[in-house]
Amino acid sequence: MGCNDPTSPCEGLFACTLCGECCKGYGGTYLSSADILAISRYIGVSKDRLVASYTRKSGDKLLISQADTGYCIFWDKVCTIHPVKPKMCRQWPFIPAILADVGNWRAMAGSCPGMDAGAPDQKIIDCVKKALKA
Repeated sequence: MGCNDPTSPCEGLFACTLCGECCKGYGGTYLSSADILAISRYIGVSKDRLVASYTRKSGDKLLISQADTGYCIFWDKVCTIHPVKPKMCRQWPFIPAILADVGNWRAMAGSCPGMDAGAPDQKIIDCVKKALKA
């Protein structure tokens, strides 16, 4: 059962509209080693070239660079790396930060038209926990 499945207790909480708002900066998208490998293979560059040309550092972690538009460098009216998009993107909007503070859901919903900002806190928490386990 997915979160868009009408029989799911999460039904109606989120339905992606493909607007790309989640692909704007907002702190950046962290990359794991697996993400780096998958993206480099997908776009046909070495891992070193991917890191040098498409990422930036934040502390000791790598983030996908942003274009001058503020969007992810891989956004061009659609995600150009969608089949291998980073784990952080695949999880959106069911991310661990929601469990730290359910208010993060409402803040994110302010820019994401696919999120139900008025959902009850417990429904949000239960659905995020379920999605993160999947």
